[in-house]
Amino acid sequence: MKINTISLTKTAIASILLSFSATVATADTFETQGTDVLSVAKQKGSFNTLAKAIEIAGLQDALTAQGPVTIFAPTDEAFAKLPAGELEALLKPENKDKLVKLLTHHVVPGKALETEDMKRSRGATTVGGDDVKFELVRGRLRVDGARVTGDYNASNGTVVAVDSVLLPN
Repeated sequence: MKINTISLTKTAIASILLSFSATVATADTFETQGTDVLSVAKQKGSFNTLAKAIEIAGLQDALTAQGPVTIFAPTDEAFAKLPAGELEALLKPENKDKLVKLLTHHVVPGKALETEDMKRSRGATTVGGDDVKFELVRGRLRVDGARVTGDYNASNGTVVAVDSVLLPN
């Protein structure tokens, strides 16, 4: 009788541990769903133009894949600063190559750079092959002249908000 009680106790403990493990695994899945750099940018609500441009350019898979990756994300207000008609022209199918070049100039592969990392560095090379320069101006971090207004961690990198669209060379 004592042996059966011990076996039942072991079985009950094993069942509880397995249930707990399954719950933790499920929670991990829910926590990491929708937290890639593109999803984080969409959730913030101030990067709608960027998200639309990424989808038109067909780059969403690259930004939802395993990272790390840093995206310098111009806000909607940053896109509004472009000369009249320039954004609309970039979003046309016949200008997809130009749009891809512009957007890849905003992405640094292999690194999840946060503001503090950039303050200790001089720059980085983008997916487009261009270098972007980091500098402190009156205590404020800038990327190629655009002011950094925040950074947001994602499961596959970092979204760095900037107040201007970075133009490739």
